[in-house]
Amino acid sequence: MKYKEWLRQWLYLVKPTVKQCTYERYASIISGQVEPGLGDYELDELSMRHIQTFVAGLAGRYSPGTVNCVLSVVKRSITFAEDLEVRQSRLKTRGRYRLRCRRDILCLSMENQRLLENYISKANSPKLYGIIVCLYTGVRVGELMALKWSDIDFKNSVMTVSNTCRDIYGEQGYQKLLDAPKTFSSIRRIPLPGKLMCVLRRLKAESKSEYVISGKDGKMISKRSYQNTFSLVLKKLGLPHMGIHSLRHTFATRALECGMDVKTLSEILGHKSATVTLNVYAHSLPEHKRAMMNKVARILQ
Repeated sequence: MKYKEWLRQWLYLVKPTVKQCTYERYASIISGQVEPGLGDYELDELSMRHIQTFVAGLAGRYSPGTVNCVLSVVKRSITFAEDLEVRQSRLKTRGRYRLRCRRDILCLSMENQRLLENYISKANSPKLYGIIVCLYTGVRVGELMALKWSDIDFKNSVMTVSNTCRDIYGEQGYQKLLDAPKTFSSIRRIPLPGKLMCVLRRLKAESKSEYVISGKDGKMISKRSYQNTFSLVLKKLGLPHMGIHSLRHTFATRALECGMDVKTLSEILGHKSATVTLNVYAHSLPEHKRAMMNKVARILQ
């Protein structure tokens, strides 16, 4: 059996066990990268050398994160074939070939954050206030797009994050999908500061949609569309281009600069553990580290 034939069978078998967005991602990776690179090999003849050569070819064309996603699909499909004894030999793919994909943490400086907030306040566009929500809560853009007014407890100033919007690419092109968050820890309640509550109360009074941030038709906005909106705002203000996820990084950076403990920050961000938070942000605050070291020195003196 050719590997590409098994990949089609594997997709059929795995579809009932994964989320729709996961299935669509698997299908896209298989048709775009795996089948052209490895599909013509016999399933039983596919070796670690073949996979290593395949990964090396991808590394020159795609980011480490994308390559690791492709490699994950290869590993899962082969392991499944071995477990069902469709493939006779065992291939030791676990823990091999994964590329390092640590990226620099991009966030707004305090000066640029103030510039951005002032612009949004003067523009007074309900859609743009989603940027403020991200800056003061650290929610992911998908979580922001899925946020409904019913998720805001105005009496106790608390936001409940329990859904996310995913952009999936299927037979009908890009579509918006309201889905559960990636992990259980992503379901969380976030206390809201007074400044943000004032903004939300004003937006709620003017809103005709069930979503906190919506399009002119009152429907949910796609992540891709809101990223484009954010990019246009940055360009208009003459600020460096960065992904909308940088708003989440900005919130985390400001929180650490203000002295928030890592455990609390981890719970607000919806990380699995404080270790994840440390791994992401510990290397990104050299000035904060220097200030803390100087503080220790002053105490000792």
